[in-house]
Amino acid sequence: MSTARLLRLPQLARLLTIALTLALAIGLLAPRGHAAPLADATRGTRAEATHSGAAPQPGLGTTANGDGEQRPVPASDRAPLPVKVDPEAAQPADAPSGRSLAADVQACNVGDFTGRTGDALVQQIKSADLQCVNTLFQLAGTDASNAFRESQMTTVAYALRDTAGNYPGDDSTSVAQLVLYLRAGYFVQWYNPVVVGPYGTALQTAIRAALDAFFANSHSRDVTSGNGSILGEAVTLIDSAQENTRYLYVVKRLLTDYDSATWNPAGLGWAVNPVFTVLFRGHQLADFPAAVQADPSVLDALNGFASRTGGLFGGSYQTLPYNADRELGRFLKYPALQAKVRPFEQALAAQSSPGGTGAYQWAAVAEMTDAFDTGNCAYYGTCDAANRLKAANLTVTTTCSPSIRILAQALDSTQLAATCASLNGQDAYFHSVVRDSGPVKDDYNSTIEVVVFHSSFDYGALAGIIYGISTNNGGMYLEGNPADPKNQPRFVAYEAEWARPAFQIWNLNHEYTHYLDGRFDMYGDFAAGQTTPTVWWLEGFAEFVSYSYRKVTNDAAIAAAARHTYKLSDLFDTTYDNADQERIYRWGYLAVRYMLEQHRADMDALLAKYRVGDWAGGRTLLKTTIGTRYDADFDSWLTACGNGACANTPTVPSLPECTGADTRQLNKNCARSNVAATTGNYAHFYVLVPPGTQQLKITSSGGTGNGDLYYNPSSWAYTGAYTARSAGPDNNETLTVTNPPAGYVYFSLYAQQGFSGVSVTSEF
Repeated sequence: MSTARLLRLPQLARLLTIALTLALAIGLLAPRGHAAPLADATRGTRAEATHSGAAPQPGLGTTANGDGEQRPVPASDRAPLPVKVDPEAAQPADAPSGRSLAADVQACNVGDFTGRTGDALVQQIKSADLQCVNTLFQLAGTDASNAFRESQMTTVAYALRDTAGNYPGDDSTSVAQLVLYLRAGYFVQWYNPVVVGPYGTALQTAIRAALDAFFANSHSRDVTSGNGSILGEAVTLIDSAQENTRYLYVVKRLLTDYDSATWNPAGLGWAVNPVFTVLFRGHQLADFPAAVQADPSVLDALNGFASRTGGLFGGSYQTLPYNADRELGRFLKYPALQAKVRPFEQALAAQSSPGGTGAYQWAAVAEMTDAFDTGNCAYYGTCDAANRLKAANLTVTTTCSPSIRILAQALDSTQLAATCASLNGQDAYFHSVVRDSGPVKDDYNSTIEVVVFHSSFDYGALAGIIYGISTNNGGMYLEGNPADPKNQPRFVAYEAEWARPAFQIWNLNHEYTHYLDGRFDMYGDFAAGQTTPTVWWLEGFAEFVSYSYRKVTNDAAIAAAARHTYKLSDLFDTTYDNADQERIYRWGYLAVRYMLEQHRADMDALLAKYRVGDWAGGRTLLKTTIGTRYDADFDSWLTACGNGACANTPTVPSLPECTGADTRQLNKNCARSNVAATTGNYAHFYVLVPPGTQQLKITSSGGTGNGDLYYNPSSWAYTGAYTARSAGPDNNETLTVTNPPAGYVYFSLYAQQGFSGVSVTSEF
């Protein structure tokens, strides 16, 4: 598998989207035009020895699947996809507003929960707003212990038992608050086991009594919007408590009872989807496989559900049959169950195809049979699945420039042109910021393939099997081995369907920055750059370029700045494993912006070390030479940033204006501004190159019109007299000359369309 240089929240593949979160997908993924992740509950240090199974799922308004990036893992290991429907579709009556946890951190008084026990605690929980309870997923330290130690959780579990006995099918008795509190407790204890303390048989007995009471109540089967969100949360609690095996009967019941004609309009599609998480993560529990083998009727329920819901593909609830297809196929991992599962999977493959709406079911079967019944593809009719799916679905191609090629599922000509313009224009901006001298040594990644799926669902269902990646994220840059001349770097992304009718490719400029940064700033492959903590730069810089290039204000980062959560010196220690999304992306952006604006010389020195792979030297510069020297100033800068100073487009020091009297003269590391020419005419330049110069780079950018850049080593450059040219659709052109001859060399900007306000820079 290719090495990746990427992004958001690796190690969170198992923190799956929950029932109510699924209902919020449209609101949560508001169009932001970058790859910034959603807020998630604060993570603590996981003590592996104290747990079995998978981590509990995070709270409302949280998703590990919406727009985060992560390291590649086998596609078959990824979790079920969330249900994402159009805004007009029915939603559970109790669906929260879609605000992030970070935005709600001040929504209620934590002491109201940590300072109470017994009935007083229960009454406080039942009287609280769901969003207030939701903030408790972030508790740590003493607060976490006081709120969620086993005695507190046991009290609340028995309260849920008593309340669930009279559950009326809606939240009028505050069942939802009790369920969410218990989920928060399991989540916080998992990541803070030493602080919170162990959970034992006392809590297990209580939570079983609570879940037994809820699912025994006939109103838990009501096909109403009032029951939908609470039912989904209760199913999620099954998994949080790791009671997946005990409640297989609930899974079977939901799969069997589901009727799309009545359940989806009432909002219960979201309540069904968590059963696939219960199944997916059940495999990690010791007693689960044996229970299914002893009573494989859940496989019949899965197959029945998958077979009768195939008509949902192409619609709002297509995730449901897709997840059913995959979770059925996962049981092929057990030899004792293969005889039962194989004909089910074969039939599902036979009734679908690699193209059209049938591609999702076909892909699900192909992915799981390849993973768990390897070598038997002829039986299923799914051999060469990756190439067949790619050929049938990624049918749109275009070349943006000699270095950028797009492979897409459904982009039209207007969308392709807009995408190419955005990518082509980013080059000049990137180089003006980092001031590089060309590609790093041994980097042959001279072209990038940009793969764009039609929606987040298409990405989740198809990209995994085609490219062998996990898709529980918002896109992925796959760098590969840049020292291999045959290597093809690519990033895989998707259209933001929630932004429609506006057109937007999620992650586009952030991901492209990773490609440019890897080629011009970071020596070697992704793994090489991870030998010391570089995440603050990798992700912070990608965010910085994405926002500043597009002249978009990073409101989330500004809000984070006002909280003064981190010292600059601490941010230099950020890794993918010790930080949450806010620290990695928002605080990474703040740290990078501060350093570029306030300490440019230090950044130049740091990048000089990164470009030659001197990771230890870069680390010494950050932690010893700089150390804590800028912490106080950074804190003051954060205050100004939070008060509005960061609302403007970042001002990165640029190259100084060339000083020669002849405006055609370009000197070392300088710029000529406000260059203009009418259509068919030229703006000429010359450079006096010193002997021994290894590389000369001329860049044009900005302004209006369309100018093409030409180079001639011996006389004035014209369209009929040149040795190299850069001819894109606008003024953003770059020519890099390796080992230029000493003496005068010549460049010109030819006006394909009259231009003005252009900046031309020379660097050597």
